[in-house]
Amino acid sequence: MHGHAGPALRRAHADSDAQVGPLQPRDREEREADEAAALAPGASRASGAGARAVPEEPDRSRTCFERDRDRILHGTSFRRLAGKTQVFILPDDHQRTRLTHALEVAQVAVGIARACRLNVALAEAIALGHDCGHGPGGHASEDALSPYVAGGYDHATWGADVVLQPLNLCAETLDGVRNHSWSRPAPATPEGEVVSWADRIAYVCHDFEDAVSAGIVTEAMLPAVVQERCGTTRRAQLGAFIGGVVDAVVATGSVGMAEPLAEALAAFRACNYERIYLRPASVAQGEAVGRVLRALVEHVADRPNLIPGVAATGGLAAGSPEALRAAVTYVGGMTDRYAFQSAVSHLGWDPAKLPGGVP
Repeated sequence: MHGHAGPALRRAHADSDAQVGPLQPRDREEREADEAAALAPGASRASGAGARAVPEEPDRSRTCFERDRDRILHGTSFRRLAGKTQVFILPDDHQRTRLTHALEVAQVAVGIARACRLNVALAEAIALGHDCGHGPGGHASEDALSPYVAGGYDHATWGADVVLQPLNLCAETLDGVRNHSWSRPAPATPEGEVVSWADRIAYVCHDFEDAVSAGIVTEAMLPAVVQERCGTTRRAQLGAFIGGVVDAVVATGSVGMAEPLAEALAAFRACNYERIYLRPASVAQGEAVGRVLRALVEHVADRPNLIPGVAATGGLAAGSPEALRAAVTYVGGMTDRYAFQSAVSHLGWDPAKLPGGVP
């Protein structure tokens, strides 16, 4: 299919008559000025090429945060999220992966940012990149890889400082990724704070929905405070929690959530931990993941030339600190399926002893 030629241009459809002009395109500087005038006083402003570790020339039409969003979206680490655990290892066709989780977080964050006149592109960039540091097997990978990393393996800091570092993102984007977890220091921007809330809102609601679909829990098991204040469907729950953040920003000027809804969100999350994340079968599956990942790291650290590209750069000394870090980076970047296949092919692992599906 080559399209349809006209006097001066080619159209996709023979009967196309779409017209948007004549118009004068807005360059980046004009769009930045429009954005600055429309945003709330405390919102982040895009300027030029942004604050990057390696200086760059500004883009002709995109703001610096729009460039970050696009770089993350087209990055290898983002694509690999499609093969990484959200809650269930090797999920079925209808269960979330880390990729679909990131997309849902972005939808929640964009909705809040737009309503509160914050920088939508920055919020979306942080949301899309926030989990790029996760290893295979979900949070079990953090426990498995922590012994090999000074200070422990934290997917938030690892994502910002190691995985996304080659993309040369803006400081504000990396800060939001690095500090999206509630256990970390507060992000430096209100958009980063929005993503912290969006992450929790999204995973609490969709993880429960997936567990209902898997037959692990029922809607009747939701705490009464959640049912009364937020309803029993994901749609109603998201609407309540998103509205709660927007209402709080409008009322106070700070990014947060009014106490009644915050109490419901906390109860919802506690319910998920008790009935889903920490149920014995989930814990056992996480331990199985940990055994696979630790074995792979130690195997690869002793044979660093197995890591793609290492031999071509002169190689690393087997068992050296540099080889160990490279092994953690390599294994942490694997999808679930590739990690388990590597355990079988490189370690002779019995496939029957590998984690798989909903336990």
